[in-house]
Amino acid sequence: MAKKWVYKFEEGGADMRNLLGGKGCNLAEMTHYLHMPIPHGFTITTEACTEYYNNGKGLTKEITDQIEENLKWLEEVNGKKFGDPEDPLLVSVRSGARASMPGMMDTILNLGLNDVAVEGFAKKTGNPRFAYDSYRRFIQMYSDVVMEVSKSLFEKEIDDVKAKKGIKYDVEMDVDDLKELVKRFKKIYKDALGKDFPQEPQDQLMGAILAVFRSWDNPRAIVYRRMNDIPGDWGTAVNVQTMVFGNKGNTSGTGVAFTRDPATGEKGIFGEYLLNAQGEDVVAGVRTPQPISTLADAMPDVYKQFMELATGLENHFHDMQDMEFTIEEGKLYFLQTRNGKRTAQAAIKIACDLVDEGQIDEKTAVTRIEAKSLDQLLHPVFDPAALKSAKKIGAALPASPGAAAGKVVFTAEEAKALGKGGKGERVILVRLETSPEDIEGMNAAQGILTVRGGMTSHAAVVARGMGTCCVSGCSDITNIDEEKKEFTLAGITFHEGDYISLDGSTGNIYQGDVATKEASVAGDFARVMGWADKYRTLKVRTNADTPRDAKKARELGAQGIGLCRTEHMFFSGNRIDAFREMICSDTVEERKAALAKIEPYQEDDFKQLYEAMEGDPVTIRFLDPPLHEFVPQTEEDIKKLADSQGKSVQQIKDIIAGLKEFNPMMGHRGCRLAVTYPEIAEMQTTAVIKAALSVKKAHPDWNLVPEIMIPLVCEEKELKFVKKTVTDTADKLIAEAGSDMKYEVGTMIEIPRAALTADEIAKDAEFFCFGTNDLTQMTFGFSRDDAGKFLDSYYENKIFESDPFARLDTDGVGKLMKFAVDNGKKVRPSLHCGICGEHGGDPSSIEFCNEIGLDYVSCSPFRVPIARLAAAQAAITQAK
Repeated sequence: MAKKWVYKFEEGGADMRNLLGGKGCNLAEMTHYLHMPIPHGFTITTEACTEYYNNGKGLTKEITDQIEENLKWLEEVNGKKFGDPEDPLLVSVRSGARASMPGMMDTILNLGLNDVAVEGFAKKTGNPRFAYDSYRRFIQMYSDVVMEVSKSLFEKEIDDVKAKKGIKYDVEMDVDDLKELVKRFKKIYKDALGKDFPQEPQDQLMGAILAVFRSWDNPRAIVYRRMNDIPGDWGTAVNVQTMVFGNKGNTSGTGVAFTRDPATGEKGIFGEYLLNAQGEDVVAGVRTPQPISTLADAMPDVYKQFMELATGLENHFHDMQDMEFTIEEGKLYFLQTRNGKRTAQAAIKIACDLVDEGQIDEKTAVTRIEAKSLDQLLHPVFDPAALKSAKKIGAALPASPGAAAGKVVFTAEEAKALGKGGKGERVILVRLETSPEDIEGMNAAQGILTVRGGMTSHAAVVARGMGTCCVSGCSDITNIDEEKKEFTLAGITFHEGDYISLDGSTGNIYQGDVATKEASVAGDFARVMGWADKYRTLKVRTNADTPRDAKKARELGAQGIGLCRTEHMFFSGNRIDAFREMICSDTVEERKAALAKIEPYQEDDFKQLYEAMEGDPVTIRFLDPPLHEFVPQTEEDIKKLADSQGKSVQQIKDIIAGLKEFNPMMGHRGCRLAVTYPEIAEMQTTAVIKAALSVKKAHPDWNLVPEIMIPLVCEEKELKFVKKTVTDTADKLIAEAGSDMKYEVGTMIEIPRAALTADEIAKDAEFFCFGTNDLTQMTFGFSRDDAGKFLDSYYENKIFESDPFARLDTDGVGKLMKFAVDNGKKVRPSLHCGICGEHGGDPSSIEFCNEIGLDYVSCSPFRVPIARLAAAQAAITQAK
């Protein structure tokens, strides 16, 4: 029996998401089980997409035969023929991956029109303006999406026609204007491609289907997948659906609506629509739409039916729904529904409300909230004092919450170059409207401001998904000129580099650089975190080097410190001078004397960390970086060090030159320093133990067990050598204090050899902590500081789907980790294991850590809530 590559909507269901994609499976559910007003159609499966790529970017005969067979069925059920010169069947062609990717892939509407069919269509509908409006839209979309002719060429012609007539909106163009546009559009197509616009509808359809499959691998989709951990081998489905028309006049329209507010989570239908328009007009932000509530006056019966069906959809799917609909001459059709994208604030409220309404249980609520999105809740808000004196210059739609202030830029490229990931400046991306190609610039910006578009425009949806502040639809902006790099608002002309501030929660826009402050979290957030803590098995610690970081992490639920980097403490105050003295000393005695100056500072640092953690575990990593990072760089500092050491400037320069290494990250660092200079480990042990003894005395009820972590070990004898220095020093101090305090000595596993010999190393290590930043670097042979220069080529060529320094490589690095855990615990069953690299705050990496039986993850303070939620989700998923 032949494989089934194509399914009619009535043949599927919501349980077929992996095969039919999110859009296809929900259309099937709405058609087959809910009997809703859905235009007839069929879905070409995600497996067909995979087959397309396996087949050298071409469709097999078996797939094309099934498409043609289903097209014939679509003609029969509609009573219309594809390409009929008198009453043509028109279809839309839309992508639909199993994970929602709003705006990342491509859509073609009004497919099936040509020079002959458009005349028959005009006659049949009695509405020539509508027919030619549909045709000019189709030519533009097909040219852009299928043939990659820049849509800006078409927009210039639209603007030219409107300017010559002195009109503002597309809907004001008459049939002659639209016929003129069709003529101009076909010329653009021919000039760009050297051939006429295709007139055969079957050719148009196959071109569109192939374009949707191609769009799975377009640059913006690849970036979106990387940002949202969506595997590249999932592919996208294609939905071919009978067209219904919202552009037939003022009894027609199109819109997007949510069953709850996607920004706040408030219950109630929230959405927008446009009369006499097609769907792309709403999501692209070409015109600013009307609130859905006004439909009650415009078309009361349609509004009543819509409210009933929308409520039914939420009750069926037990989640907030994002719906697209079209009204054709007073008749309502639903074009799709999906679980709506929402802000973290909204996700938490919706999850709690659905639990209270009895729609879902706590475990389901925990899995419904995207762990990464919690970062949004910790984003800045405007400082109230600064806001009082700020000059408000406008307001528009509050599309994505948070506060942002930065320099105005006008293109995604400028945002990428100057913003996050570039020079690190704060930038606000100001655009007439954003498009999917802008995604990297949007991600790099602090905030986004658009002139056009509503709450469901591309800018709004994508900004909410990435937690970036966004204010959209600011029609008060005039004279925006991306070439001159300026715009005017409230009579003030802003140029590139001028500061502007946005409040994505209120929609307010301010002149200048308004100060922001950290957000506070409470209410439903605490409730969800309580559920997460109830179901997770992984503990969550923090990476913290200062009492301030430790306190913040504890406020956010950290259960200890998994990594304190002691070298960061060496740079403050007079410590760096003493450490430089140590580096330049000639004898052990001189080195010990220099280190003795640092010890009281280190001791005080550790005391404050122990106090902040109130008896929870504190893991202190001994000195890790190579010594060249601590030496002076300026002539002034070199002379100062020479004078203090009684040496000449040249002697100091010779010492500095002698510390230079060809590959310092694989050089004289970590435990190797403690092997060469045991006095460093001795001083740090003294500080750790004396601080612990002091705090233990003040708080005898605290279960204080210091954890000393030796970095960069690759050999059991190496660890044994350094551990002896630690235990000799620690045991002596504890005995002198008459205390029975316990402590542990463990190691970072960050070299592949350490993972492979974990059974040997576990004889002397009481705990393992995976330093996955270095373990990834050592395993791949990539410098994490330089890999960014070439990794884009790896993504483009599908060698990598994600940055291995951001998302744990479970196939390689992960195997080393599992091997180390399994073999270490065979030798020492009490061995506890954690992770403290950047991956400790990445949800997909946390899932793997849970799977291989780690005891804890450790991450930066602001990622602690993310880790708590991700750990719970991992436990719930793996229990299933």
